[in-house]
Amino acid sequence: MSIQPVIYEHIEITPGVCGGKPRIAGHRIKVQDIVIWHERMGMSPDEIVSQYPTINLADVYAALAYYHDHRQEIRQQIEEGEAFARELQAKTPSILQQKLRNRNVTNDSISHG
Repeated sequence: MSIQPVIYEHIEITPGVCGGKPRIAGHRIKVQDIVIWHERMGMSPDEIVSQYPTINLADVYAALAYYHDHRQEIRQQIEEGEAFARELQAKTPSILQQKLRNRNVTNDSISHG
């Protein structure tokens, strides 16, 4: 009887797919996505599967097990993604904020005019 690593039936890393980050096999759902949904958003594995019915509980638990085996790597990927999002947000002004500012300027000029 041979021992087979079950996690690796569910998790794959493919260069050029999802930035080469570990993901659910056959999907574009990254391990870090599962971690964020579970740890930060408080979603249970059942809730994750109900939101993403193309994956199953074994996939979610494999992703969480992979995370616990590679905690530092996955946390670094999450931090890098968040830093990139902040940088992009700082460079790209919100269209809504621009419209609200323009509306306020127009309203101010009407009320003071």
